[in-house]
Amino acid sequence: MTRMIERWFPSSEVSGNSDKGWGSGNSEIALFMWFAKRPTVQAKAALLCSLLPWPDEDSEQKRLQDLVRSALAGRYAAWSEIRAEIFRHNPEGPSTLDPFSGRGMIPLEAARLGLPTEAVDYSPMAVLASYLLTEAPFKNRSEEPGLPFGQQPESLTTAPADRLLHDLKSLFVEVQRRHALAMGDFYPKHEGRQPWGYLWAVSIPCQECHRRFPLIGSYDLLQPRAGREARSFYIAADRGQGTWVPIVTSGAPSQHPTLRNAVVEGRKIAGKSAVCVFCSHVHPLAVHRRLLQEGEGRDELILAADIDERGGKVFRIPTIVEQDAVLAASEALRLEKPFNPLLPALPNEGIAPGNNNIIGPSIYGAKTYGDFMVDRQSLSYVRLARTIADLGDELAAAGLSHDYVRALTGYATAVVVKKLRRSTRGARFQTSGGARVGDLFVNEGSITFSHDFFEAGIGDGPGTWRSISDNVLAACRNLFSSLQGSPAHVQRGSATSLPFPPKRFAAVVTDPPYDQMIAYADASDLFYAWAKRCLHVTWPELCITADPHGCQDKTEEIIVKRVRGEAPDEHRNRKHYDTLIARAFDEMRQVVRDDGVVTIVFGHGEPEVWQRLLSSIQQADLVMTGSWPANTESGGQQGKANIETTLTMACRPAPRDRPAGRKGGVEAEIKAEIKRRYPDWERWGLAPADMLMAAAGPAMEVVGRYSEVFNAKGEPVDIYTFLPLARSAVQEAMAVEIDHLPLETFDARTKFALWWVRLYGRQVQAKSELRWQTLASSMDLADIRDLVPDADKGVRFTTARQLKAAINAESAVVDVALALAAASEDGLAAMGEVLAAAGGGVNDTYLWAAVKFLADRLPDSDPDAVAFSRVLRVRDGIASAAENVLVAKEQRQQRQQAESVQLSLL
Repeated sequence: MTRMIERWFPSSEVSGNSDKGWGSGNSEIALFMWFAKRPTVQAKAALLCSLLPWPDEDSEQKRLQDLVRSALAGRYAAWSEIRAEIFRHNPEGPSTLDPFSGRGMIPLEAARLGLPTEAVDYSPMAVLASYLLTEAPFKNRSEEPGLPFGQQPESLTTAPADRLLHDLKSLFVEVQRRHALAMGDFYPKHEGRQPWGYLWAVSIPCQECHRRFPLIGSYDLLQPRAGREARSFYIAADRGQGTWVPIVTSGAPSQHPTLRNAVVEGRKIAGKSAVCVFCSHVHPLAVHRRLLQEGEGRDELILAADIDERGGKVFRIPTIVEQDAVLAASEALRLEKPFNPLLPALPNEGIAPGNNNIIGPSIYGAKTYGDFMVDRQSLSYVRLARTIADLGDELAAAGLSHDYVRALTGYATAVVVKKLRRSTRGARFQTSGGARVGDLFVNEGSITFSHDFFEAGIGDGPGTWRSISDNVLAACRNLFSSLQGSPAHVQRGSATSLPFPPKRFAAVVTDPPYDQMIAYADASDLFYAWAKRCLHVTWPELCITADPHGCQDKTEEIIVKRVRGEAPDEHRNRKHYDTLIARAFDEMRQVVRDDGVVTIVFGHGEPEVWQRLLSSIQQADLVMTGSWPANTESGGQQGKANIETTLTMACRPAPRDRPAGRKGGVEAEIKAEIKRRYPDWERWGLAPADMLMAAAGPAMEVVGRYSEVFNAKGEPVDIYTFLPLARSAVQEAMAVEIDHLPLETFDARTKFALWWVRLYGRQVQAKSELRWQTLASSMDLADIRDLVPDADKGVRFTTARQLKAAINAESAVVDVALALAAASEDGLAAMGEVLAAAGGGVNDTYLWAAVKFLADRLPDSDPDAVAFSRVLRVRDGIASAAENVLVAKEQRQQRQQAESVQLSLL
């Protein structure tokens, strides 16, 4: 049976719903901290099109297409109708599998449709996230006994999740109550009210005057708003006594913070320097970083933050009682008993070597995940974890089922995980939004470190248990509203050895890890360390790991690990990724039914990554039978890749009777296939740059029709050969014209430059895109590198002043055009010199077409756009100036010739 995804996919609807509304996945990600969300609309579309057939009759094709479009209009749109079609066309059962389930976006859509689905992931934290999203909410809890605390439910039988929502609210309130009691002595009230939190900073000893001073990057506290003036503070130093004290004041900061960009002897010091408040000695980044690495840092309580009767934030110097509470917390932490003989109270899980780019605190001396907080924060989390673990025991003793206890404590741990994002040395105080706590993640997968940071207390306000638990509960209400479907089955396992019999699933739909995009396990080990302490009783399997540092096992994690620093035992390299991803694809091929498909969602900016991935698919004896682009990403950057388009690719086990193919014939088929699809891509609103990535799909579909492809010499050709060709075919299909002249008719260098400007204008692009474009243009990188030089961690089209190219009769059109723009500020004579040097191309239609194109395509405010417009306005004058230059040159030559004749006669 031909599946719908092999002939049609709702790319336009997926692109249109990926960044907003129900299809974005934004509601789902609010439940648990995980990485790289898959838009729910793409997950749903991939499942539907992988399970539905592609009928022979046109009318049936249109009916099913319309039904899929209707189903993508909402979370449960056309629910009964689409389910009926799926079950009707899958008489053996529409079972699905995602062997890289992550947070569970794809299995969630299968569960919402009531399909039997399996979710597998290697990371324990991903398994927990997926379980809470795709399995726990769909189970009927109406027969469970009441909780031993809180208000008992009256009648909650309208929906399976009503009981769960009721009990989660009671549980979260009880955790808040018990945790506040356990930590009350260490967070004393001030004037009868619980403070919101506390501003801390690390201090170091000055290497000049030897006095200790705090490192603070900003003195801002509150931004001015209607009816409220700004608030700030500064550190006042008593040089005689060698002491300092924070002073809270009205208005914007009037002094420079102690951690700032510094200038010494007229030279700007790289990075932020620590400047002593006593003697103004400047400590460059390397110096204050070394001091922290050597253990010279000390945590200093700077300010306390209260919330007044009107909900406003008020800042003050901590009281003596509050200072004493900090010291008492350190002593209490030292006396905390372990959770069990193998699980100490304070996490001792070590940060693996080579993680400086992922785990920021490790650069500043942190060795374990217990080093991420001040002592009082650590004590608070120890007792919070103990509270959740104890409640698990109590819930089990009250007769609740083992699975329900796991669910309840799992959701409580989800609050802990989300709270951790705003509870370490990386959680800076932020003045925006009325003052709040920053996120410790600087991007999609790297934890930051800050010398000054905010500690939320045990009461109300951003970053507190009450605030975070309300957020999680609101996410649950949203997700569980009108819930329909049946639970997925989630388990931990490796995609390289799936625990299922052959030909089990109607479809395997998955979103595999993208090479070195995100180090999932390393970036979530902080959460893992504390989750183990919350769940060591109810989820004991979480604590089992073979990792030598006590963190999540990474033996079979399928990523390429970006290493910074020494990491002699790091095995997650390209060979590891390529070997294991090929093995995983082979496992998928074996567990899918003969009439089923393996659907892979993938996106990446690096040509090499695509080549390796497609090679792995080929090694697994799978062939691509359909591929569909969609704009599903916001362009988030992690590592070297910046992706906005992903491909949803359908694969099948390779037929045994495929013929061999010839390179020339395959190339012609690829060009024809891309030309056929181009109108669809344009109709779906894909930008030209997105079409270039999309071209990989049809190219691989064509290559997959053949057992092998041979060149004219009879030598086998690998798949890498065809990816640049596919991108070049997009350019041909677009039939780009430059002022009515086909782009194809320009010289190669100019063609490259104009195509680049057509795609990106003056925008910075990843260096990977330059490599793609160079391959597609069949040029050497050295031949065009000066046209697209480095800029802002990427590359950008050159400016006229930046390009240094000698102009002569052999110069490329683009070089002459840029030289004219550069000379335009010097007047007609200078421009005439350029045109004359180029051979006097007064009537060169290609040159003037290129100039006009660049003037139109570059931003209006761009200096070069202004220059090109200036060149066009005085075109006739330039031509006259060039003619004058050529006439003068000819006259000089004639005089020289005459003088030579005269000399020969003497």
